[in-house]
Amino acid sequence: MIDIGNSLALLALLGWPVVGVLMFRLLPPERALIWSILAAYMFLPQLSSINLPVVPPMNKESIPNLTAFLCCLGLWGRMPHLVPEGWPGRILLAMFIVSPAFSVVTNLDAVQFGVDTFGTMRLVDPNALALWGLPGLRIYDSASALVQQMFLMLPFFLARELLRTEEAIREILLALVIAGLIYALPMLYEVRFSPQLHIRFYGFFQHDFSQAVRNGGFRPFVFMPHGLWVAFFAFMVALAASARAREATRQVAGRRMVMVAFGVGLVVICKSMGALMFTLIFLPIVLVLRPRAHLAIAAIIVTLVIAYPLLRGSGLVPAQAIVDRVAAISEERAESLNYRFTNEDRIIEHVADKPLFGWGGWGRFMVYDPATGESLTIVDGMWIITIGQYGWLGYIAMFGLLALPVLSLWWEGRKPEAPPIPFAASALALMLAVNLIDLLPNATLIPFTWLIAGSLLGYAEALRTTNRATRTARMRNAHAGLVLGTTVAPDRAPDKPRTLM
Repeated sequence: MIDIGNSLALLALLGWPVVGVLMFRLLPPERALIWSILAAYMFLPQLSSINLPVVPPMNKESIPNLTAFLCCLGLWGRMPHLVPEGWPGRILLAMFIVSPAFSVVTNLDAVQFGVDTFGTMRLVDPNALALWGLPGLRIYDSASALVQQMFLMLPFFLARELLRTEEAIREILLALVIAGLIYALPMLYEVRFSPQLHIRFYGFFQHDFSQAVRNGGFRPFVFMPHGLWVAFFAFMVALAASARAREATRQVAGRRMVMVAFGVGLVVICKSMGALMFTLIFLPIVLVLRPRAHLAIAAIIVTLVIAYPLLRGSGLVPAQAIVDRVAAISEERAESLNYRFTNEDRIIEHVADKPLFGWGGWGRFMVYDPATGESLTIVDGMWIITIGQYGWLGYIAMFGLLALPVLSLWWEGRKPEAPPIPFAASALALMLAVNLIDLLPNATLIPFTWLIAGSLLGYAEALRTTNRATRTARMRNAHAGLVLGTTVAPDRAPDKPRTLM
């Protein structure tokens, strides 16, 4: 019944719907939605899944998402609004839906390796093949891929309705800080004794154990996919603590700064250069700059991330210079980075054959030896996986939906009639932007990322409504002043009427 894992892994997956229902019964809806997604990511088994006919595998992503969706459905008594308000969001969502279908219909042919042609004869030596070939896609695969993507995006739709307020955004930051406190003990345990918890509880290790060894010690994996995921989680905890410290009153400022130091400590013990660099760069930005500066920086980041494949393909990203700069810090990290760039170059060249719709699933976008079928590439970044499978259409759709909340919030927040943007919202937008940066070298796209994006998009849409109402009221007041023979200042009534004639 379960692909990989012991009976406890099966029990954890089957029992999570009960946990989710209890959360929605005992907690406020906003808090229940946040924790039903976040706690599942923190504690459910990695890789384990329950295979049912027709639907995609039920795992630590799809089960909590579906549980939260059904609970919200029962709470509201209606379907959530799936379509964003603005036309950019609607176009991106439509592209997201149709991209798997286009990828399938352009990849119906199988790819076979080790074929020698002699006139009309085709000879294959099966003993020389590491992989015989890659199957052609079926129409069923497009439906399966779409359902799987929609399962992953369910927190986006739910958060857009339920977590669109300033109080709900603060609840997200508080949940991250509490999650960091909960995860600190297992993280410290694995730093000391090596990553053992997933093995002890669920019967297997979720990755290559050699990657748990770093700088003469261990980095924690706990129940997440990899130590890099844990490191980015620690960065999110530190950034959330910084945002809460920035909004703190004098009475609690000291305690909240202690939590910032605690979050930084979690990042340090994860032994990840990327997460540490994010922490050193973006924590001072949150602690020093104002919210509108946060949004401007976040908007620039997501714009550059979306343009990254084009910049890489045209050679405008100084890959060798970046590798040389990293080599000055760590030769091991530089070799790893150079290996990533080399793999990306090979796949970009391969994807150039099908740039618009990609190669589809089954690993067809990767580069193989045509004689033996041996894989010549290893991929890590979410951007290269997405553009390889679904082409530019799928890439712009997925990354555009993730970038849209940041760009919308920046666009509405810069308007003169906009109310002040709270630190909680601007810091969360910055957190989402940094997550997009991390999707370039890693595949750290998780349901909680979609929850953050949905919350920010809902807040931006609410801000757009507020801005329109404010602008309309000012125009109405100004018009009323003209009719009465007076001028009315936009923000306050005049102290003394002034005749126009």
